Amino acid sequence: MASKSHPVFQVDAFTRQRFCGNPAIVVGEADDLESPEMLRLANELHKGDTVFVLEPDAADHDLRLRFFTPTREVPFIAHATIAAHFALGVDGASQAGHVRQKTGAGIIDVRVRGAGDDRIVAISLAAPTLGKSPDERERTQVLDALGLGSAELDPACPMQVAQKGGTRLLIGLRSVRRLDSLKPDLAALRRLSAHVGADGYFIFARDGAADGCLTEARLFCPAIGIDEDPVSGNAHGMLGVYLYAHGLLAATDGRPRFAGMQGRALGRPGRVQIELTTAGASVSSITIEGEAVLVYRTTVEA
Repeated sequence: MASKSHPVFQVDAFTRQRFCGNPAIVVGEADDLESPEMLRLANELHKGDTVFVLEPDAADHDLRLRFFTPTREVPFIAHATIAAHFALGVDGASQAGHVRQKTGAGIIDVRVRGAGDDRIVAISLAAPTLGKSPDERERTQVLDALGLGSAELDPACPMQVAQKGGTRLLIGLRSVRRLDSLKPDLAALRRLSAHVGADGYFIFARDGAADGCLTEARLFCPAIGIDEDPVSGNAHGMLGVYLYAHGLLAATDGRPRFAGMQGRALGRPGRVQIELTTAGASVSSITIEGEAVLVYRTTVEA
């Protein structure tokens, strides 16, 4: 089969500053590529996350996105979604304010507002779910792998697994200062993932967060080939539901919302805005909002 030229963009999401936030590779016009080709291309282009943009295949959505980590396809990646919608407008092409995006996690509403480099992308989707808490043995093993002691944990924040597309174990610390010195045993975390039921470990703190953020966090995902994810919108969405469920997120103007920082320890600081839609004690949907910046564009033959 003859090769085809595909537009390729690297976009840093959750930031306006190049080489900060979370980078994603966006591959356009990807309808001719099969899954094995996408995975090979993702590994060739980037050792992080890659998103492929495809035409719709039904009337209930406007485009399709497929997401790949270095090791496998996953249903949904928030920062790669923001990167894709930012890339679609880099040439000044007009973008609908509301786009229905089909993913492995279902059809998701995306809204783009602003123009040019000032565009902001907001993703609305059904709320993540909260699952089990590790038993005492699992809890001890996780803390050992992270090099943490029980006294360093935030007593208001019990360890708990959350799920939306992927699974993350949420772990609250007493202070942001401890985040900087984390040196986890990644091989141990990888082995533990199947036991605790989480592909990643989202470690956050409320005390000491800067720049108007409620939290600062780090995320380790060796089980899916990413030692540390710079900035995760999906994990912050899980965190929003978790904080609300545990009475740690108050409503402002009728809506619980907060900003979270991540990536500073990697020299790639980024900021995620989360807003919850609630009905009583439950969360019906979340909105993940972020800025982005183009780093480069090129083409690839595949």
